[in-house]
Amino acid sequence: MTSKQRAYLKSLAMTMDPIFQIGKSSLTPENTRAICEALDARELIKISVLQNCMDDPHELAQIIAERTRSQVVQVIGKKIVLYKEGKDKKKKIELPAAAKK
Repeated sequence: MTSKQRAYLKSLAMTMDPIFQIGKSSLTPENTRAICEALDARELIKISVLQNCMDDPHELAQIIAERTRSQVVQVIGKKIVLYKEGKDKKKKIELPAAAKK
């Protein structure tokens, strides 16, 4: 993912509300499965890490991205934004083209 594409996804995510919360039980298999299903349906999601979760949001973002085969767009404070390219052409987010050299 290029920096231009990442910036575009960040701009889309600014207006989004988190659709998942990770609490003191941290990351469970059920959470991971639900996040994966949401990524398949939406492509771009925001996750909130609650105050009672003792895990580092950056580490959580990397773990979730590996398990769901997605990409971390950004982690700001306790908010994580993930992107996974969808297979459905109708709902697809059009990323800016990568610069050609």
